Amino acid sequence: MTSQTTVDKADRVPEPEHVPTPAKGLRGHPWLTLFSVAIGVMMVALDGTIVAIANPTIKKDLGATFADVQWITNGYFLALAVTLITAGKLGDRFGHRQTFLIGVVGFAAASGAIGLSDSIALVITFRVLQGLFGALLMPAALGLLRATFPAEKLNMAIGIWGMVIGASTAGGPIVGGLLVEHVSWQSVFFINVPIGVLALALGLFILLDHRVENAPRSFDVPGILLLSGAMFCLVWALIKAPTWGWGDGMTWTFIAASVLCFVVFAFWETRVAEPLIPLALFRSVPLSAGVVLMVLMAIAFMGGLFFVTFYLQNVHGMSPVESGMHLLPLTGMMIVGSPLAGAMITKFGPRVPLAGGMTLTAVAMYGMSTLEAGTGSGIMSLWFALLGLGLAPVMVGATEVIVGNAPLELSGVAGGLQQAAMQIGGSLGTAVLGAVMASKVDSDLAGNWTGAGLPPLTHDQLGQASEAVQVGVAPVPPGAPPALAEKITGVAQDTFISGMSMACLVAAGVAVVAIFVALLTKRGENAEAGAGTAHI
Repeated sequence: MTSQTTVDKADRVPEPEHVPTPAKGLRGHPWLTLFSVAIGVMMVALDGTIVAIANPTIKKDLGATFADVQWITNGYFLALAVTLITAGKLGDRFGHRQTFLIGVVGFAAASGAIGLSDSIALVITFRVLQGLFGALLMPAALGLLRATFPAEKLNMAIGIWGMVIGASTAGGPIVGGLLVEHVSWQSVFFINVPIGVLALALGLFILLDHRVENAPRSFDVPGILLLSGAMFCLVWALIKAPTWGWGDGMTWTFIAASVLCFVVFAFWETRVAEPLIPLALFRSVPLSAGVVLMVLMAIAFMGGLFFVTFYLQNVHGMSPVESGMHLLPLTGMMIVGSPLAGAMITKFGPRVPLAGGMTLTAVAMYGMSTLEAGTGSGIMSLWFALLGLGLAPVMVGATEVIVGNAPLELSGVAGGLQQAAMQIGGSLGTAVLGAVMASKVDSDLAGNWTGAGLPPLTHDQLGQASEAVQVGVAPVPPGAPPALAEKITGVAQDTFISGMSMACLVAAGVAVVAIFVALLTKRGENAEAGAGTAHI
Protein backbone atom coordinates (compact mmCIF):
# COMPACT_ATOMS: atom_id res chain seq x y z
CA MET A 1 0.00 0.00 0.00
CA THR A 2 1.41 3.41 -0.89
CA SER A 3 1.44 6.49 1.28
CA GLN A 4 -1.18 8.06 -0.98
CA THR A 5 -3.52 5.16 -0.29
CA THR A 6 -3.02 5.74 3.42
CA VAL A 7 -3.81 9.43 3.01
CA ASP A 8 -7.02 8.65 1.15
CA LYS A 9 -8.03 6.14 3.79
CA ALA A 10 -7.47 8.58 6.64
CA ASP A 11 -9.26 11.38 4.79
CA ARG A 12 -12.51 9.67 3.98
CA VAL A 13 -15.51 9.48 6.28
CA PRO A 14 -16.14 5.91 7.45
CA GLU A 15 -19.14 4.27 5.83
CA PRO A 16 -22.14 3.54 8.06
CA GLU A 17 -21.89 -0.21 7.47
CA HIS A 18 -18.53 -0.22 9.25
CA VAL A 19 -20.26 0.65 12.52
CA PRO A 20 -21.74 -2.33 14.41
CA THR A 21 -25.42 -2.44 15.15
CA PRO A 22 -25.89 -1.98 18.91
CA ALA A 23 -27.04 -4.90 21.01
CA LYS A 24 -30.39 -4.92 22.74
CA GLY A 25 -30.74 -4.22 26.46
CA LEU A 26 -28.12 -2.67 28.70
CA ARG A 27 -25.02 -3.59 26.71
CA GLY A 28 -23.98 -0.74 24.44
CA HIS A 29 -26.56 1.72 25.77
CA PRO A 30 -24.98 5.16 25.25
CA TRP A 31 -25.81 6.78 28.59
CA LEU A 32 -24.87 3.67 30.56
CA THR A 33 -21.66 3.51 28.52
CA LEU A 34 -20.94 7.10 29.53
CA PHE A 35 -21.57 6.25 33.20
CA SER A 36 -19.27 3.22 32.97
CA VAL A 37 -16.33 5.03 31.39
CA ALA A 38 -16.82 8.03 33.69
CA ILE A 39 -16.08 5.84 36.73
CA GLY A 40 -12.75 4.75 35.24
CA VAL A 41 -11.86 8.25 34.06
CA MET A 42 -12.68 9.64 37.51
CA MET A 43 -10.14 7.25 39.04
CA VAL A 44 -7.32 8.50 36.79
CA ALA A 45 -8.26 12.20 36.99
CA LEU A 46 -8.55 12.09 40.78
CA ASP A 47 -5.14 10.43 41.01
CA GLY A 48 -3.55 13.26 39.06
CA THR A 49 -3.96 15.72 41.95
CA ILE A 50 -4.79 13.66 45.05
CA VAL A 51 -1.24 12.27 45.26
CA ALA A 52 0.34 15.72 45.57
CA ILE A 53 -1.23 16.08 49.01
CA ALA A 54 0.25 12.77 50.17
CA ASN A 55 3.80 13.48 48.96
CA PRO A 56 5.09 15.23 52.12
CA THR A 57 3.82 12.38 54.32
CA ILE A 58 5.29 9.75 51.97
CA LYS A 59 8.64 11.58 52.11
CA LYS A 60 8.65 11.52 55.90
CA ASP A 61 7.33 7.96 56.30
CA LEU A 62 9.68 6.33 53.78
CA GLY A 63 12.70 8.54 54.41
CA ALA A 64 12.72 9.78 50.81
CA THR A 65 14.64 12.73 49.40
CA PHE A 66 12.96 15.68 47.70
CA ALA A 67 14.14 14.33 44.32
CA ASP A 68 12.54 10.96 45.12
CA VAL A 69 9.22 12.65 45.85
CA GLN A 70 9.43 14.58 42.58
CA TRP A 71 9.72 11.24 40.78
CA ILE A 72 6.43 10.09 42.29
CA THR A 73 4.82 12.72 40.07
CA ASN A 74 7.31 12.82 37.19
CA GLY A 75 7.44 9.04 36.71
CA TYR A 76 3.65 8.89 36.41
CA PHE A 77 3.49 11.88 34.10
CA LEU A 78 6.28 10.64 31.83
CA ALA A 79 4.71 7.20 31.39
CA LEU A 80 1.31 8.74 30.70
CA ALA A 81 2.48 11.39 28.22
CA VAL A 82 4.83 9.12 26.26
CA THR A 83 2.35 6.28 25.69
CA LEU A 84 -1.03 8.01 25.24
CA ILE A 85 -1.10 8.03 21.42
CA THR A 86 0.29 4.50 21.13
CA ALA A 87 -2.31 3.34 23.68
CA GLY A 88 -5.01 4.94 21.56
CA LYS A 89 -3.75 2.98 18.57
CA LEU A 90 -3.96 -0.23 20.60
CA GLY A 91 -7.62 0.53 21.20
CA ASP A 92 -8.21 1.11 17.50
CA ARG A 93 -6.52 -2.20 16.72
CA PHE A 94 -7.90 -4.52 19.42
CA GLY A 95 -11.06 -2.72 20.51
CA HIS A 96 -11.62 0.09 22.97
CA ARG A 97 -13.66 -2.07 25.37
CA GLN A 98 -10.79 -4.51 25.94
CA THR A 99 -8.23 -1.72 26.19
CA PHE A 100 -10.37 0.21 28.66
CA LEU A 101 -10.94 -2.81 30.90
CA ILE A 102 -7.23 -3.74 30.91
CA GLY A 103 -6.43 -0.14 31.81
CA VAL A 104 -8.94 -0.18 34.68
CA VAL A 105 -7.63 -3.46 36.13
CA GLY A 106 -3.98 -2.46 35.77
CA PHE A 107 -4.48 1.02 37.24
CA ALA A 108 -6.39 -0.29 40.27
CA ALA A 109 -3.86 -3.10 40.83
CA ALA A 110 -0.90 -0.70 40.60
CA SER A 111 -2.66 1.63 43.06
CA GLY A 112 -3.12 -1.20 45.56
CA ALA A 113 0.52 -2.19 45.14
CA ILE A 114 1.65 1.37 45.96
CA GLY A 115 -0.39 1.28 49.16
CA LEU A 116 1.41 -1.93 50.15
CA SER A 117 4.89 -0.62 49.24
CA ASP A 118 7.45 -0.10 51.98
CA SER A 119 10.13 1.70 49.95
CA ILE A 120 10.21 4.79 47.76
CA ALA A 121 11.66 2.75 44.86
CA LEU A 122 8.57 0.53 44.82
CA VAL A 123 6.26 3.54 45.03
CA ILE A 124 7.93 5.14 41.99
CA THR A 125 7.92 1.85 40.04
CA PHE A 126 4.21 1.29 40.55
CA ARG A 127 3.49 4.96 39.79
CA VAL A 128 5.10 4.41 36.38
CA LEU A 129 2.82 1.39 35.90
CA GLN A 130 -0.13 3.56 36.91
CA GLY A 131 0.80 5.97 34.13
CA LEU A 132 1.05 3.18 31.54
CA PHE A 133 -2.36 1.73 32.43
CA GLY A 134 -3.89 5.21 32.69
CA ALA A 135 -2.70 5.83 29.13
CA LEU A 136 -4.63 2.73 28.00
CA LEU A 137 -7.76 3.85 29.78
CA MET A 138 -8.18 7.51 28.81
CA PRO A 139 -8.15 7.37 24.95
CA ALA A 140 -10.25 4.19 25.06
CA ALA A 141 -12.92 6.05 27.03
CA LEU A 142 -13.16 8.71 24.32
CA GLY A 143 -13.12 6.05 21.61
CA LEU A 144 -16.08 4.29 23.26
CA LEU A 145 -18.05 7.54 23.46
CA ARG A 146 -17.21 8.40 19.85
CA ALA A 147 -18.40 5.00 18.61
CA THR A 148 -21.51 4.79 20.82
CA PHE A 149 -23.12 8.22 20.62
CA PRO A 150 -24.77 9.64 17.50
CA ALA A 151 -23.53 13.03 16.32
CA GLU A 152 -26.36 15.04 17.85
CA LYS A 153 -25.62 13.66 21.34
CA LEU A 154 -21.81 13.46 21.25
CA ASN A 155 -21.19 17.00 22.55
CA MET A 156 -23.44 16.46 25.55
CA ALA A 157 -21.67 13.17 26.32
CA ILE A 158 -18.25 14.82 26.09
CA GLY A 159 -19.59 17.65 28.24
CA ILE A 160 -20.44 15.23 31.04
CA TRP A 161 -17.12 13.43 30.49
CA GLY A 162 -15.32 16.79 30.86
CA MET A 163 -17.37 17.57 33.96
CA VAL A 164 -16.18 14.32 35.59
CA ILE A 165 -12.54 15.09 34.76
CA GLY A 166 -12.79 18.68 36.00
CA ALA A 167 -14.56 17.76 39.22
CA SER A 168 -12.19 14.86 39.94
CA THR A 169 -9.07 16.91 39.21
CA ALA A 170 -10.17 19.84 41.35
CA GLY A 171 -11.57 17.60 44.09
CA GLY A 172 -8.30 15.67 44.45
CA PRO A 173 -6.68 18.05 46.97
CA ILE A 174 -9.80 18.01 49.18
CA VAL A 175 -10.20 14.23 49.15
CA GLY A 176 -6.45 13.73 49.51
CA GLY A 177 -6.22 16.13 52.43
CA LEU A 178 -9.05 14.40 54.28
CA LEU A 179 -7.61 10.92 53.70
CA VAL A 180 -4.03 11.83 54.66
CA GLU A 181 -5.19 13.76 57.73
CA HIS A 182 -7.69 11.22 59.06
CA VAL A 183 -6.56 7.84 57.63
CA SER A 184 -3.08 7.44 56.05
CA TRP A 185 -1.14 8.23 52.89
CA GLN A 186 -1.72 4.65 51.75
CA SER A 187 -5.48 5.28 51.67
CA VAL A 188 -4.93 7.81 48.86
CA PHE A 189 -3.98 4.85 46.66
CA PHE A 190 -6.22 2.19 48.19
CA ILE A 191 -9.28 4.28 47.29
CA ASN A 192 -8.68 3.40 43.63
CA VAL A 193 -9.20 -0.32 44.26
CA PRO A 194 -12.98 -0.26 44.95
CA ILE A 195 -13.45 2.36 42.22
CA GLY A 196 -11.59 0.09 39.80
CA VAL A 197 -13.68 -2.94 40.80
CA LEU A 198 -16.87 -0.95 40.19
CA ALA A 199 -15.60 0.32 36.81
CA LEU A 200 -14.63 -3.25 35.81
CA ALA A 201 -18.01 -4.71 36.81
CA LEU A 202 -19.92 -2.01 34.93
CA GLY A 203 -17.65 -2.35 31.90
CA LEU A 204 -18.07 -6.13 31.66
CA PHE A 205 -21.85 -5.88 31.64
CA ILE A 206 -22.43 -2.60 29.76
CA LEU A 207 -19.62 -1.75 27.35
CA LEU A 208 -20.00 -2.91 23.76
CA ASP A 209 -16.96 -3.61 21.59
CA HIS A 210 -17.28 -1.44 18.47
CA ARG A 211 -15.15 -2.46 15.48
CA VAL A 212 -14.88 -1.02 12.00
CA GLU A 213 -13.83 -2.94 8.91
CA ASN A 214 -10.98 -0.59 8.07
CA ALA A 215 -9.46 -0.62 11.57
CA PRO A 216 -5.65 -0.90 11.55
CA ARG A 217 -4.34 -4.45 11.10
CA SER A 218 -0.67 -3.94 11.88
CA PHE A 219 1.62 -1.91 14.11
CA ASP A 220 3.97 0.83 13.02
CA VAL A 221 6.76 -0.18 15.43
CA PRO A 222 9.37 2.33 14.13
CA GLY A 223 6.71 5.05 14.34
CA ILE A 224 5.90 4.07 17.92
CA LEU A 225 9.57 4.18 18.89
CA LEU A 226 10.19 7.54 17.17
CA LEU A 227 7.10 9.20 18.64
CA SER A 228 7.78 7.79 22.11
CA GLY A 229 11.36 9.03 21.92
CA ALA A 230 10.24 12.48 20.78
CA MET A 231 7.66 12.75 23.55
CA PHE A 232 10.09 11.48 26.18
CA CYS A 233 12.82 13.95 25.24
CA LEU A 234 10.36 16.86 25.16
CA VAL A 235 8.68 16.06 28.48
CA TRP A 236 12.02 15.23 30.11
CA ALA A 237 13.45 18.58 29.05
CA LEU A 238 10.41 20.39 30.45
CA ILE A 239 10.60 18.48 33.74
CA LYS A 240 14.34 19.08 34.20
CA ALA A 241 14.52 22.65 32.87
CA PRO A 242 13.76 24.27 36.25
CA THR A 243 16.69 22.31 37.77
CA TRP A 244 19.14 22.51 34.88
CA GLY A 245 18.17 26.01 33.78
CA TRP A 246 16.75 27.09 30.43
CA GLY A 247 20.17 28.16 29.19
CA ASP A 248 21.82 24.85 30.06
CA GLY A 249 23.15 22.69 27.24
CA MET A 250 21.42 19.56 28.54
CA THR A 251 18.00 21.22 28.33
CA TRP A 252 18.49 22.18 24.70
CA THR A 253 20.11 18.86 23.84
CA PHE A 254 16.92 17.04 24.82
CA ILE A 255 14.75 19.62 23.06
CA ALA A 256 16.85 19.25 19.89
CA ALA A 257 16.63 15.44 20.15
CA SER A 258 12.85 15.75 20.48
CA VAL A 259 12.59 17.95 17.38
CA LEU A 260 14.80 15.54 15.41
CA CYS A 261 12.67 12.55 16.43
CA PHE A 262 9.48 14.40 15.48
CA VAL A 263 10.92 15.29 12.04
CA VAL A 264 12.06 11.72 11.35
CA PHE A 265 8.71 10.43 12.65
CA ALA A 266 6.81 12.72 10.26
CA PHE A 267 8.94 11.53 7.33
CA TRP A 268 8.49 7.87 8.28
CA GLU A 269 4.72 8.21 8.59
CA THR A 270 4.53 9.18 4.89
CA ARG A 271 6.35 5.98 3.87
CA VAL A 272 4.65 3.25 5.92
CA ALA A 273 1.49 1.40 4.83
CA GLU A 274 -0.40 1.72 8.14
CA PRO A 275 1.12 4.66 10.03
CA LEU A 276 0.70 5.24 13.74
CA ILE A 277 -0.74 8.70 12.99
CA PRO A 278 -1.76 9.24 9.36
CA LEU A 279 -0.51 12.76 8.72
CA ALA A 280 -3.55 13.38 6.55
CA LEU A 281 -5.40 13.81 9.84
CA PHE A 282 -3.71 17.19 10.17
CA ARG A 283 -4.97 18.29 6.75
CA SER A 284 -8.15 18.89 8.73
CA VAL A 285 -7.72 22.49 9.89
CA PRO A 286 -10.38 22.12 12.63
CA LEU A 287 -8.68 19.02 14.06
CA SER A 288 -5.25 20.70 14.03
CA ALA A 289 -6.75 23.82 15.60
CA GLY A 290 -8.37 21.65 18.27
CA VAL A 291 -5.01 20.10 19.19
CA VAL A 292 -3.29 23.51 19.36
CA LEU A 293 -6.20 24.93 21.34
CA MET A 294 -5.96 22.09 23.89
CA VAL A 295 -2.23 22.81 24.35
CA LEU A 296 -2.81 26.55 24.78
CA MET A 297 -5.70 26.02 27.19
CA ALA A 298 -3.60 23.67 29.34
CA ILE A 299 -0.67 26.15 29.36
CA ALA A 300 -2.91 28.93 30.65
CA PHE A 301 -4.90 26.78 33.07
CA MET A 302 -2.30 24.41 34.56
CA GLY A 303 0.51 26.96 34.52
CA GLY A 304 -1.55 29.67 36.19
CA LEU A 305 -3.22 27.37 38.71
CA PHE A 306 0.15 25.90 39.72
CA PHE A 307 1.06 29.15 41.49
CA VAL A 308 -2.40 29.76 42.90
CA THR A 309 -2.08 26.70 45.15
CA PHE A 310 1.17 28.12 46.58
CA TYR A 311 -0.53 31.51 46.96
CA LEU A 312 -3.38 30.03 48.99
CA GLN A 313 -1.23 27.78 51.19
CA ASN A 314 1.97 29.76 51.67
CA VAL A 315 0.75 33.37 51.46
CA HIS A 316 -2.69 32.97 53.05
CA GLY A 317 -1.55 30.12 55.32
CA MET A 318 -4.32 27.72 54.33
CA SER A 319 -4.17 23.97 54.78
CA PRO A 320 -4.42 21.78 51.65
CA VAL A 321 -8.06 21.07 52.46
CA GLU A 322 -8.82 24.77 52.97
CA SER A 323 -7.10 25.71 49.72
CA GLY A 324 -9.09 23.00 47.93
CA MET A 325 -12.29 24.42 49.38
CA HIS A 326 -11.37 27.88 48.11
CA LEU A 327 -11.06 26.42 44.61
CA LEU A 328 -14.60 25.02 44.75
CA PRO A 329 -15.99 27.95 42.68
CA LEU A 330 -13.71 26.80 39.85
CA THR A 331 -14.80 23.18 40.28
CA GLY A 332 -18.45 24.14 40.57
CA MET A 333 -18.43 26.19 37.39
CA MET A 334 -16.74 23.35 35.50
CA ILE A 335 -19.36 20.90 36.80
CA VAL A 336 -22.23 23.19 35.84
CA GLY A 337 -20.64 24.59 32.71
CA SER A 338 -19.48 21.41 30.97
CA PRO A 339 -22.92 19.92 30.17
CA LEU A 340 -24.23 23.40 29.31
CA ALA A 341 -21.25 23.89 27.01
CA GLY A 342 -22.04 20.55 25.35
CA ALA A 343 -25.61 21.70 24.69
CA MET A 344 -24.45 25.08 23.34
CA ILE A 345 -21.90 23.48 21.04
CA THR A 346 -24.52 21.05 19.74
CA LYS A 347 -26.85 23.96 18.92
CA PHE A 348 -24.45 26.63 17.71
CA GLY A 349 -21.27 24.73 16.78
CA PRO A 350 -17.95 24.98 18.64
CA ARG A 351 -16.49 28.20 17.23
CA VAL A 352 -18.33 30.83 19.29
CA PRO A 353 -18.40 28.85 22.60
CA LEU A 354 -14.69 28.06 22.27
CA ALA A 355 -13.72 31.66 21.50
CA GLY A 356 -16.00 32.88 24.30
CA GLY A 357 -14.51 30.36 26.72
CA MET A 358 -10.95 31.46 26.00
CA THR A 359 -12.04 35.10 26.35
CA LEU A 360 -13.39 34.37 29.83
CA THR A 361 -10.18 32.45 30.61
CA ALA A 362 -8.06 35.43 29.53
CA VAL A 363 -10.13 37.80 31.70
CA ALA A 364 -9.93 35.41 34.67
CA MET A 365 -6.15 35.06 34.37
CA TYR A 366 -5.83 38.85 34.17
CA GLY A 367 -7.98 39.12 37.29
CA MET A 368 -5.78 36.59 39.08
CA SER A 369 -2.76 38.75 38.23
CA THR A 370 -4.27 41.45 40.49
CA LEU A 371 -4.44 39.23 43.60
CA GLU A 372 -2.54 40.55 46.61
CA ALA A 373 -1.59 39.19 50.02
CA GLY A 374 -4.68 40.76 51.58
CA THR A 375 -7.20 39.86 48.85
CA GLY A 376 -10.41 38.49 50.37
CA SER A 377 -12.14 35.20 49.58
CA GLY A 378 -14.95 36.93 47.66
CA ILE A 379 -12.64 38.45 45.03
CA MET A 380 -10.65 35.22 44.71
CA SER A 381 -13.86 33.22 44.25
CA LEU A 382 -15.00 35.57 41.49
CA TRP A 383 -11.88 34.98 39.39
CA PHE A 384 -11.83 31.24 40.12
CA ALA A 385 -15.49 30.91 39.10
CA LEU A 386 -14.88 32.87 35.91
CA LEU A 387 -11.93 30.62 35.09
CA GLY A 388 -14.06 27.50 35.52
CA LEU A 389 -16.80 28.99 33.37
CA GLY A 390 -14.26 29.74 30.64
CA LEU A 391 -12.53 26.37 30.75
CA ALA A 392 -15.71 24.28 30.50
CA PRO A 393 -16.58 24.99 26.83
CA VAL A 394 -12.92 24.68 25.81
CA MET A 395 -12.47 21.29 27.48
CA VAL A 396 -15.65 20.00 25.85
CA GLY A 397 -15.42 21.74 22.49
CA ALA A 398 -11.75 21.11 21.73
CA THR A 399 -12.20 17.43 22.60
CA GLU A 400 -15.19 17.10 20.27
CA VAL A 401 -13.38 18.96 17.49
CA ILE A 402 -10.39 16.58 17.71
CA VAL A 403 -12.32 13.32 18.12
CA GLY A 404 -15.22 14.29 15.87
CA ASN A 405 -13.02 15.32 12.95
CA ALA A 406 -11.10 12.02 12.99
CA PRO A 407 -12.35 8.92 11.16
CA LEU A 408 -14.04 6.36 13.40
CA GLU A 409 -11.24 3.83 12.91
CA LEU A 410 -8.78 6.39 14.30
CA SER A 411 -10.90 7.53 17.27
CA GLY A 412 -8.42 6.01 19.74
CA VAL A 413 -5.50 7.86 18.16
CA ALA A 414 -7.59 11.04 18.23
CA GLY A 415 -8.34 10.48 21.92
CA GLY A 416 -4.64 9.96 22.54
CA LEU A 417 -3.87 13.20 20.69
CA GLN A 418 -6.36 15.08 22.84
CA GLN A 419 -4.91 13.72 26.08
CA ALA A 420 -1.29 14.13 24.94
CA ALA A 421 -1.97 17.75 23.94
CA MET A 422 -3.37 18.46 27.39
CA GLN A 423 -0.45 16.74 29.16
CA ILE A 424 2.17 18.58 27.07
CA GLY A 425 0.33 21.88 27.52
CA GLY A 426 0.24 21.40 31.28
CA SER A 427 3.94 20.58 31.35
CA LEU A 428 4.76 23.56 29.13
CA GLY A 429 2.65 25.85 31.29
CA THR A 430 4.33 24.76 34.49
CA ALA A 431 7.83 24.96 32.96
CA VAL A 432 7.47 28.21 31.01
CA LEU A 433 5.45 30.11 33.60
CA GLY A 434 7.78 28.70 36.25
CA ALA A 435 10.67 30.26 34.34
CA VAL A 436 8.76 33.56 34.20
CA MET A 437 8.20 33.39 37.97
CA ALA A 438 11.87 32.53 38.66
CA SER A 439 13.10 35.35 36.45
CA LYS A 440 10.83 37.92 38.09
CA VAL A 441 11.72 36.79 41.62
CA ASP A 442 15.45 36.79 40.82
CA SER A 443 15.25 40.32 39.42
CA ASP A 444 13.14 41.78 42.26
CA LEU A 445 14.20 39.98 45.43
CA ALA A 446 17.60 41.59 45.98
CA GLY A 447 16.21 45.12 45.56
CA ASN A 448 13.17 44.41 47.74
CA TRP A 449 15.38 42.83 50.40
CA THR A 450 17.76 45.81 50.48
CA GLY A 451 14.90 48.32 50.30
CA ALA A 452 13.34 46.80 53.41
CA GLY A 453 16.57 47.38 55.34
CA LEU A 454 17.21 43.65 55.89
CA PRO A 455 20.71 42.30 56.55
CA PRO A 456 22.64 41.72 53.31
CA LEU A 457 22.78 38.19 51.87
CA THR A 458 25.66 36.36 50.23
CA HIS A 459 25.24 35.14 46.65
CA ASP A 460 24.45 31.60 47.83
CA GLN A 461 22.04 32.84 50.50
CA LEU A 462 20.23 34.96 47.93
CA GLY A 463 19.89 31.95 45.62
CA GLN A 464 18.42 29.83 48.43
CA ALA A 465 16.07 32.63 49.41
CA SER A 466 14.95 33.03 45.80
CA GLU A 467 14.08 29.33 45.54
CA ALA A 468 11.95 29.57 48.68
CA VAL A 469 10.20 32.76 47.56
CA GLN A 470 9.30 31.23 44.18
CA VAL A 471 6.81 28.97 45.98
CA GLY A 472 5.66 31.65 48.42
CA VAL A 473 7.77 30.53 51.40
CA ALA A 474 9.42 33.22 53.52
CA PRO A 475 13.13 32.38 54.16
CA VAL A 476 12.98 33.23 57.87
CA PRO A 477 16.10 31.98 59.74
CA PRO A 478 15.43 29.76 62.78
CA GLY A 479 15.19 31.80 65.96
CA ALA A 480 14.71 35.12 64.15
CA PRO A 481 13.10 37.89 66.27
CA PRO A 482 9.38 38.39 65.49
CA ALA A 483 9.96 41.86 64.01
CA LEU A 484 12.64 40.54 61.63
CA ALA A 485 10.53 37.51 60.71
CA GLU A 486 7.58 39.78 59.91
CA LYS A 487 9.71 42.01 57.69
CA ILE A 488 11.21 39.03 55.79
CA THR A 489 7.74 37.53 55.35
CA GLY A 490 6.46 40.81 53.91
CA VAL A 491 9.30 41.01 51.39
CA ALA A 492 8.88 37.34 50.42
CA GLN A 493 5.14 37.66 49.89
CA ASP A 494 5.41 40.89 47.90
CA THR A 495 8.10 39.39 45.68
CA PHE A 496 6.19 36.14 45.18
CA ILE A 497 3.01 38.01 44.28
CA SER A 498 4.85 40.14 41.72
CA GLY A 499 6.14 36.93 40.12
CA MET A 500 2.71 35.27 40.22
CA SER A 501 1.18 38.40 38.68
CA MET A 502 3.65 38.28 35.79
CA ALA A 503 3.02 34.55 35.26
CA CYS A 504 -0.75 35.08 35.21
CA LEU A 505 -0.38 37.93 32.71
CA VAL A 506 1.62 35.64 30.41
CA ALA A 507 -1.10 32.99 30.84
CA ALA A 508 -3.71 35.61 29.91
CA GLY A 509 -1.69 36.41 26.77
CA VAL A 510 -1.64 32.72 25.82
CA ALA A 511 -5.42 32.63 26.28
CA VAL A 512 -5.81 35.63 23.95
CA VAL A 513 -3.83 33.80 21.25
CA ALA A 514 -6.11 30.80 21.80
CA ILE A 515 -9.17 32.94 21.02
CA PHE A 516 -8.00 33.30 17.41
CA VAL A 517 -7.15 29.59 17.17
CA ALA A 518 -10.70 28.81 18.33
CA LEU A 519 -12.08 30.68 15.32
CA LEU A 520 -10.53 28.00 13.06
CA THR A 521 -12.58 25.19 14.58
CA LYS A 522 -15.85 23.70 13.37
CA ARG A 523 -18.13 20.78 14.11
CA GLY A 524 -16.67 17.29 13.65
CA GLU A 525 -17.05 16.21 10.03
CA ASN A 526 -16.84 12.50 10.77
CA ALA A 527 -19.03 12.32 13.86
CA GLU A 528 -22.04 11.58 11.72
CA ALA A 529 -20.68 8.10 11.08
CA GLY A 530 -22.13 7.01 14.37
CA ALA A 531 -25.50 8.66 13.88
CA GLY A 532 -28.43 6.38 13.90
CA THR A 533 -26.50 3.40 15.18
CA ALA A 534 -26.98 3.94 18.89
CA HIS A 535 -30.15 3.84 20.89
CA ILE A 536 -30.67 6.88 23.08
